Amino acid sequence: MSTTIGTRKATDTAARRGFLDRYFGITAEGSTIPRELRAGFTTFLTMSYILFVNPQVLSAAIDVPNASVQLLMTTAIAACFGSLVMGVIARYPFAQAPGMGLNAFFSYTVVAGMGVPWQTALGAVFISGVLFVVLSAVGARRAIVMAIPMSLKLAITAGIGCFLAFLGLRSAGLVVTNEATMVSLGSLSNPTAWIAIIGLLVTAVLLQLKVKGAILWGILGSSVIAIASGAKVYPGADGEMQSFGGFSNGVVAAPIWPSELVGQLDLAGAVGLGLLSVVFTFFFVDFFDATGTLTGLAQRAGYLDERGDMPRAKTTFAMDGLAAMFGAFMGTSTTTAYVESASGIEDGGRTGLTSATTGILFAAAMFLWPLAGAIPGAATAPALILVGALMMDGIRNIAWNEISEGVPSFLAIISMPLTFSIANGVSLGVISYCAIKLFTGKGREVHIILYLVAALLVARYIFLDG
Repeated sequence: MSTTIGTRKATDTAARRGFLDRYFGITAEGSTIPRELRAGFTTFLTMSYILFVNPQVLSAAIDVPNASVQLLMTTAIAACFGSLVMGVIARYPFAQAPGMGLNAFFSYTVVAGMGVPWQTALGAVFISGVLFVVLSAVGARRAIVMAIPMSLKLAITAGIGCFLAFLGLRSAGLVVTNEATMVSLGSLSNPTAWIAIIGLLVTAVLLQLKVKGAILWGILGSSVIAIASGAKVYPGADGEMQSFGGFSNGVVAAPIWPSELVGQLDLAGAVGLGLLSVVFTFFFVDFFDATGTLTGLAQRAGYLDERGDMPRAKTTFAMDGLAAMFGAFMGTSTTTAYVESASGIEDGGRTGLTSATTGILFAAAMFLWPLAGAIPGAATAPALILVGALMMDGIRNIAWNEISEGVPSFLAIISMPLTFSIANGVSLGVISYCAIKLFTGKGREVHIILYLVAALLVARYIFLDG
């Protein structure tokens, strides 16, 4: 009798939790709806810069009327779709948007350098997305992730943390380019630097005190300080930094449909023999960039089991490919999983409601994009730096005294920020792991799939990088 009553109570409790809770498994993941919504907002704030940066990069290759506004709109649409399918279908807190690095390769290497029409380059992006979906559907991407040893998975997570921190330090102006030493310390009198330092200290204190939404409060607080102090931390039309200019035209602006971009991809041109290298370069770079990012985020969120497997892996990887296809159709370079999703995860996001919230906010940004401009890079930089620090936690479990484990892990970690590429970090880690194991008589410890991946990566560096 007591068992029956207990079962009824559990059923009644599940019914009261509501549809969102049951669908996303929010209570099962130890989270709450308010926490998920807040985490989605945090993720949006840390990656909202893409609304302004992606149009700047792509406008160097795409010449259409009112290009900056149309590219902003298509960026928002692609980010909305990618984040929604990842959240609603895959049900993970991994937001997606047009990827940095890939957009530069699209504009400066493929279009400007090789003279490929931007419509044809979009076709190449679309085809690479098709390959992602096919490989995900047959389980190839999941098999590759399963073949990667746990030490490298931990290293990938830490490497992404270093990459995030480097992005944050650059955005804060604390690390700058130096021709003599490559990089050096930026000017601490720069308003961007001291706003970021204040934000870093405040957010770190809030995290230590376990204040809910510490990262979000840090971003908003830093933005308020920047606005109230009149600090010149906002990029102007001429490229010079300026104080916050206010909302001269209000905070609401009607969106413009990117009619000159939607559906302009040239698939026929992209399948030409001369562009196979372009298609496969898009494919290889984003494959390992997205796979590394998704694996690192899943490990940080606690989704990987003792074998390093992730539930719903096929669906998750397929949504990454679907987002790339949709983004190409809308007129932007490859849409992929964003490492900045780690900020929402650190803020408590554990389910797809987090990334779905981020997607909805990107849709709202099409109407409220002037408001998004009130969050300067100096305010989001501390979040990236601190999240990067938190992602270093797992390296304590790497067998550093075992050279065949420690050296590949180190190469994966250090090469991500130094080559400015998650894909390069994953690649160098995999190649060195296979090589060291093979030449030290431990080749049987490596999965045959990983050897195949390493061989393909070596071939890619030899034949496709040119």
